[in-house]
Amino acid sequence: MPATKRGGANLHYTIDDLTPPWQTAPETVLFHHGIGTDHRVWSEWVPALADTFRLVRMDVRGYGGSSAPGPEADWSMDDLVSDVIAVADAVGADRFHMIGESLGGTATYATAIAHSERLLSITPICAGHEGAYIREVDRWRAELETTGMTAWSNQMMDHRFNPGVITDAQWNWFEQVQRNTSPVVTVGLVEMLMGVKITNALAEISVPTLILHPDSSPFLTVEVPKGAHKLIAQSELHIFQDARHGIAFSHALESTSLVKNFIDRRCR
Repeated sequence: MPATKRGGANLHYTIDDLTPPWQTAPETVLFHHGIGTDHRVWSEWVPALADTFRLVRMDVRGYGGSSAPGPEADWSMDDLVSDVIAVADAVGADRFHMIGESLGGTATYATAIAHSERLLSITPICAGHEGAYIREVDRWRAELETTGMTAWSNQMMDHRFNPGVITDAQWNWFEQVQRNTSPVVTVGLVEMLMGVKITNALAEISVPTLILHPDSSPFLTVEVPKGAHKLIAQSELHIFQDARHGIAFSHALESTSLVKNFIDRRCR
């Protein structure tokens, strides 16, 4: 898997491009996953989009193939944004569409605020924009230290998915990936996320924005994306019914259809 270096970290990513060879310079879509996963969370998005776009799925530092900072590392949203730009530069994407889920959705907002000139559109999924609005996660450090990754991961699965919405094989794979992630990285990212305050800057976002959100996330009520929708002039909002926080995985096919339609209508 290719990688680029920034700030002492190796940032791994994959490229999926099934566009016809006579289609010159297909637009790039860059994906940013959330806490406890890696670039493979987007696997079902690939067959739906790779014949139209060049897809770049990055691993957040500390997850997947990307190297982890030390236990005393100072995590910041600015660093995550700089990592996004480093990966985009590495693949030669002067401008790109960005899709992010959960933490990745917040990073997507932050990238649009800091680097609007680089973006064609954004799709934040289950994304917060103010740490104070995020529920439940303030207890994660204590829970991870007392019960460990397995108990935390089991609880997270119920937060992410309603019963029956994904197959047993998908459930087992996702839980294993989540359980095997670093608790140090997870706690560092969560505590950084709790300090995010970008609500007032959302009005600066000038690129077409598709906000996707479930009606039943345990972490972010529907008032959070509704607030973002009101502030971002070029935004559209879609709420998935009877869904929890993991819609980027559980509702991949519906999401890709919405994204393709949105880009066709708003960016071409």
